[in-house]
Amino acid sequence: MGLSGALSGWSERRGLAGAAIGRAARRTRGQFVGAAHRLWPFGKATASRLLFAPHDLRTADPTTASDIYSGYFAFAGRTLRSHGDSPFDSTPPSEAWAEALHGFGWLRHMRAADTAIARANARALVGDFIQKRRDRSEIARRPAVAARRLIAFLSHSPLLLEGADHVFYERFVGHVSRLTQKLTLALSGAVEGVAKLQVLIAVTLAAISLDKQDRRLRRFEMALSDELDHQILPDGGHLTRNPRLLIELLLDLLPLRETFAARGMEPPRGVIMAIERMMPHLRLFRHGDGSLALFNGMGTTPPDLMATLAAYDDARARPIEHAAYSGYSRLTGGRAIVVVDAGAAPRGAHSIEAHAGCLAFELSSGPDRIVVNCGASRYGSAELRLAARSTAAHSTVELDERSSADFGLVLGERRIVAGPGDVRVARQEATDGQEWVASHDGYKRRLGAVHTRRLLLTRDGASLDGEDEFTLSTTHETLPASARFHLHPAVKASLTSDGTGALLTLASGEVWSFAAGGLPVAIEESIFLAAADSRRRSDQLVVAFDAVATPQIAWRFARVEGLFSAHPLVPEPADMRPPDA
Repeated sequence: MGLSGALSGWSERRGLAGAAIGRAARRTRGQFVGAAHRLWPFGKATASRLLFAPHDLRTADPTTASDIYSGYFAFAGRTLRSHGDSPFDSTPPSEAWAEALHGFGWLRHMRAADTAIARANARALVGDFIQKRRDRSEIARRPAVAARRLIAFLSHSPLLLEGADHVFYERFVGHVSRLTQKLTLALSGAVEGVAKLQVLIAVTLAAISLDKQDRRLRRFEMALSDELDHQILPDGGHLTRNPRLLIELLLDLLPLRETFAARGMEPPRGVIMAIERMMPHLRLFRHGDGSLALFNGMGTTPPDLMATLAAYDDARARPIEHAAYSGYSRLTGGRAIVVVDAGAAPRGAHSIEAHAGCLAFELSSGPDRIVVNCGASRYGSAELRLAARSTAAHSTVELDERSSADFGLVLGERRIVAGPGDVRVARQEATDGQEWVASHDGYKRRLGAVHTRRLLLTRDGASLDGEDEFTLSTTHETLPASARFHLHPAVKASLTSDGTGALLTLASGEVWSFAAGGLPVAIEESIFLAAADSRRRSDQLVVAFDAVATPQIAWRFARVEGLFSAHPLVPEPADMRPPDA
C-alpha cells in the first residue's frame, strides 16, 4: 500500500473513531443535560419580553437623582464621589454601601426625577453594569443583593426602557432572564434565612413580569407560599423576631399581590395569608408617636413607609396584645403603652441580627417615649453593632456584666449560639390594670440563675410597677446585677435629693417619677441608635444590686399629676418636687 493509501486508511479510521467519540460525547452530554434538567428545581425558560413592571412602594427623593448625576453616591450612611469614573470601579466605603450600590434600589430616585437626564444616566449605569459583567463580583452575587437588584430592574424597567434602542432592550431583558435563572438555581443551594424568602419573592415577581414563565410561576407560587408558612409565624411575626424585616417584606409582598391582580390572576393564598398576619403584628410594636419598639434589629422607624403600609392596611383593627409564637406582649392603659420582649432567642441564620434583650420593655405616654432600648446600628462599626445587641443595651437586668445570650462567629456572622430557650409568660386583667409576668433561663447554664420580671400597668396609664427576681440554683458569694432603664433622648432626667429616685421631664412637659424601693439610683450615659438624624446621646437609669443578698427588687414609674416643666426640654431639677398629698 502506498503512502497515499496508508494516509487514506488512517484518515478513515480516524474519522470512524472520531465519529464514535463524538457519539459517546453526545450521549454523555445528553445524560448530563438531562440530569441537570432533573436537578433544576423550577425548570428553565428564557424570556424575550417584559410584560409588566411591578410598583415600588418605597419612598423616592428626586434630588438624589441630581446627586447621582453629579457623581455623589450616598448609601447606608456613607457617601462616595466617583469623579467621573464608574461607581462600580471605586473602592466602596463600606460593605453595606457596596450592597446598596449593587442592589440598585437607588433607581427609584432617578425614576422620581422623571427627566431625560435621569433616564439617560440610569440607563448608562445599568448598561455599564450589564456589559462589563459586574454581576460577577462577590457582593453582587450574594443572593439577597441579587434579589434586590432583580426587583429593582423589574420595578424600574419603564425608566430604563423609555427611549432605549432595541439593542439595549434585548440586552436588558436577557440579563433579567439570566439573573432570574441564577437565583432560581441558588434556591437549590445554600440560601437560608430571610435571604431565601427575598429570593423567592424576586423570582416570583420575575415570573409574572416576563413572558414564557407560566410553568415556573406555578412552581414559584407553591415554593413561596411554603416558605412564607415556614418563616412567618402564626401570630404574624418573623422567625428572626425583627420588626424591621416585617416592613421590608410587606413592601415587597404588597406589590407582588398587586401584580397578580393587575395580570388578572389570583394571588397565591400563602401571600395573602402572610400579609393578613403581618399587618396586625406590626401594630403591636407601635408607640403613640408612630415609632416602633426597638427589639432584635429594629432601628429608625421610617414614617413615610409606615404611612404607605397603613394605606394598605384594610383591617386597621386594634393591635394584638400578645404574640405567643414571636414572644412579644403589649400592655395599654390610658395614654400609656408598654411593649415587652418575652421570646426565646432565634437560632442559626435567623439570629444574625437578634439581640440579647429578653424581658426588656419600652414605655411611652401619649406621643412621648420614656423608656426605650438602644436600638440597632446596621451601618456602624462591628464593635458598635455587637454592643447594641448586648443585654446592657436593653431596658432589663444584666447579671454579672454578661449578656443573657452568647454571640459566636459562624460563617463570618455573629449569631446567637446560646441564649434563653425556656421563656414562660402569663398575663391577666387585674383589678387595677393589666398584669404581666415572665421568666427566662438565659443565665441558668452559666450562672445558675433564672430571671423573672413582673409588670403592672394601671388602667389609667398613670403608673407602671415592676419587680425583678432571680432564683439561684448555684451558690455564689456575690452576684452583681444592674437593672437598666434606657431613656429616650428627649427625656431629661434628674436625681432626687436623697439619690433613691429620679424625676423625668418629657418633651411635652409631662413629668414622671422613678423609684426603686429605696435602692440608690444612678444616671449614666447611654446612646440612642434609632434617631432620625443618626445616633444621639441619651441617659439611662441604673439600679445596681447584689442578686445574692437582694434577689428581688421593686421599682415604679409614675406620672406626677399636676406637675409640668415650665420649659419642657430644660427642666430645673432642684426646684422640681411632687406636690404634697
